[in-house]
Amino acid sequence: MFKKMMASLGVGAAKVDTVLEQTSVFQGESLRGLVKITGGDVEQHIDAITIKLNCEMKVESDDNGVSYQTITLGHVCATEPFEIGAGEERHVPFTLQLHDEIPVTAVNARYNQCKVWLETELDIDFALDPSDRDYIEIKPLPVVEKIISIIEQAGFEMVKADVESGYCRGNGFESVSGCYQELEFSNGAFLDKKEIELTFILNGNYVHCLTEIDRRFSGGDQYRSFTLSRSATEGEIRQALLPTLGL
Repeated sequence: MFKKMMASLGVGAAKVDTVLEQTSVFQGESLRGLVKITGGDVEQHIDAITIKLNCEMKVESDDNGVSYQTITLGHVCATEPFEIGAGEERHVPFTLQLHDEIPVTAVNARYNQCKVWLETELDIDFALDPSDRDYIEIKPLPVVEKIISIIEQAGFEMVKADVESGYCRGNGFESVSGCYQELEFSNGAFLDKKEIELTFILNGNYVHCLTEIDRRFSGGDQYRSFTLSRSATEGEIRQALLPTLGL
């Protein structure tokens, strides 16, 4: 009885550890791995194993305050309810498809505030639920990487990458997750300062891109959007970026 009481407080309870096949993946891929559950000092009933794909987003309030909140961009329940004995070990495989709007974290930004992780939770009756957090590197698709490279070749530096709360919309597409990533570039000029913000949304074999252009003396932001196939050539990418770089 004492051991059961202590397990309900998290002492000597079952433990969880998620082992991924890869911790670095491209946009649009799937995460695969094993959830390892190790029984504690007593037998326990596991109602569910839930694996969540989370990221951190910036939320601005009406009074111009800023906070950071966790948003879940996908989850999977890895197993049906089961009993795990004291000291028993179980391995549960899982596959989780990345959300099309998951932010890219593998970017060379001066200030990279983008974080993506898996949160694995055991649902145990009358106990502190054990959990495990594993950070994931999300790499840009080659077409996205080329867009970034062409902008940098035009004299811009990526100064910030973050995830904003809300929705964005372009010509023929719009976001659905409740957050969107912004990659902010600046040409570093003083008199002719220009900033470009990029947001990418995957959709099957296509990549949508929304650009926001801000010039110091332009009198307001301007928006452009375009869509490219994942296999777009460098010439097609440069042509799509011309209106943005030419403003």
